[in-house]
Amino acid sequence: MTEPHEGERLQKVLARAGVASRRVIEDYIADGRITVNGEIAVLGRRIDPDHDTVALDGSVVSLQSDAVYYLLHKPAGVVSTVSDPEGRPTVIELVPDTVRVFPVGRLDFETEGLLLLTNDGSLTHRLTHPSFGVDKEYLAHVEGEPGRAALRTLREGVPLDDGVTAPARVSAVAPDLLKIVIHEGKNRQVRRMCEAVGHPVKRLVRTRIGPLVDRRLDPGEWRELTRAELLELDRAVEPVTAADGGPETEPLDRSDGDIDA
Repeated sequence: MTEPHEGERLQKVLARAGVASRRVIEDYIADGRITVNGEIAVLGRRIDPDHDTVALDGSVVSLQSDAVYYLLHKPAGVVSTVSDPEGRPTVIELVPDTVRVFPVGRLDFETEGLLLLTNDGSLTHRLTHPSFGVDKEYLAHVEGEPGRAALRTLREGVPLDDGVTAPARVSAVAPDLLKIVIHEGKNRQVRRMCEAVGHPVKRLVRTRIGPLVDRRLDPGEWRELTRAELLELDRAVEPVTAADGGPETEPLDRSDGDIDA
């Protein structure tokens, strides 16, 4: 197929939309991970952002430059979904409604802490897909005082109903307070890990998502990400190479991801 001579270069449009840097996007194109109107793109491809449909790993990319990124301190008693059939308050109600956004992954009803909300489908895919291995850090107040055996099991992998968890970084901050860093998104994973080793969680707070940290946000407060934070996120979610087991090309469901804590 002959490439159109009019329009803007694909990597320029995607970089402006916040997908990644031009260099990284050129790598995506070379690897065949980007399609335009259903066809695999080639380097030098030009597009019309108003009419062409671009997808990364099967997920349609918003080509609009008005992408927004909200970092929210989710309070307990709020669900991490766009809507709730039971009428419970949702995280969507805590951020501006001028642009429709989606939570990136989910925290369960009683879990607190950092949650990213955005209309950037590409970034959502890269942050939630386990192949990208983005760290998520939690502080878990637990019952009792975990000993060496319990900590070792948490670090090496905990057998759960849906499989053994991947190795985690776990340290005791206080006798009943654990810092746990995981990169998976199994349903209620941190709570189930702690319960499995005999120390159920009493309170759980997510304190970090990849490079994103903000100890100044109070529960229910939000702010927009800075340009520097977006660049750090871009670096944190650069794809794993195919030789290392790259991400699967599955459609993205931005409204209902796994509950990972």
